[in-house]
Amino acid sequence: MPDQRKAYVYAALVVLMWSTAASAFKVSLRYMDYAQLLFFAATVSMVTLFTILLRQKKFRLLRRCTLKDFVYSLLLGFLNPFLYYFILLKAYSLLPAQQAVALNYTWAIQLVLLSIPLLHQSIRARSILAVIISYLGVVIIATRGAISEFHIFNISGILLALGSAVIWALFWIYNIRDQRDEVVKLFLNFVFGFAFILIYMIFTGRLTTPNLPGFLGALYVGIFEMGITFVLWLKALRLSRTTAQVSNLIYLTPFFALVFINIIVGEKILVSTVIGLIFIVSGILFQKYPHWKIPLSRYM
Repeated sequence: MPDQRKAYVYAALVVLMWSTAASAFKVSLRYMDYAQLLFFAATVSMVTLFTILLRQKKFRLLRRCTLKDFVYSLLLGFLNPFLYYFILLKAYSLLPAQQAVALNYTWAIQLVLLSIPLLHQSIRARSILAVIISYLGVVIIATRGAISEFHIFNISGILLALGSAVIWALFWIYNIRDQRDEVVKLFLNFVFGFAFILIYMIFTGRLTTPNLPGFLGALYVGIFEMGITFVLWLKALRLSRTTAQVSNLIYLTPFFALVFINIIVGEKILVSTVIGLIFIVSGILFQKYPHWKIPLSRYM
């Protein structure tokens, strides 16, 4: 099979897996709370990434990491998986899955805004318009289409979903500066992130044995949302002639997610969610093309 076709196959698998993540979150939260789901999913993901590390014969690269590298991984591990998924899963526990998945997708716009103070990027009129377009989508989703009344349903959940997007954008900005092997970085992030989660679970008394449905949900999330998908995505980018040829497929993810949410979770998808999501993704695409300065295509 030609490399480009392989790249499309890997990218399609990743889109499919990430499209089911929102449904997996919501179903799993029926059997355990958000902190328990994060703990068990992160444990599974850490084991999965360790296995990948051994299979790719990259374990030796851990020995090359300096004290500074480990400290950096500790900080990144605090951002993701600990803080990011902690906030995101709490949002999923409060909101319909369709709202949470759509609002979380604003991370690419958050990246534009955060690049101004953190990467000293100048913002252009095109980017400002893109932000306005995307946040109009946020308002449509938050008000469920009743923009004139501006009544926001479950403001705590909305703010948490948007906050998770900020954390994810922060994580990628700092991750870009780290030139170590991507799998090594991700594994160490989960090692330190797991430590933070474990400490939280012990001090809050939430460290209990999960029931079978909850554990199976955490197993799925740990493997297919947090674990192998990132590795497959990197493989797709490496095999593709240009990153753009596969990176654009990622924008199908939230729309496919709505289909799975309807079928698996049983949520009736609101017209306002679809329209709002179209605005959010349109804003992202509007600012991404033509090319802008942050190398999003490396990760998207």
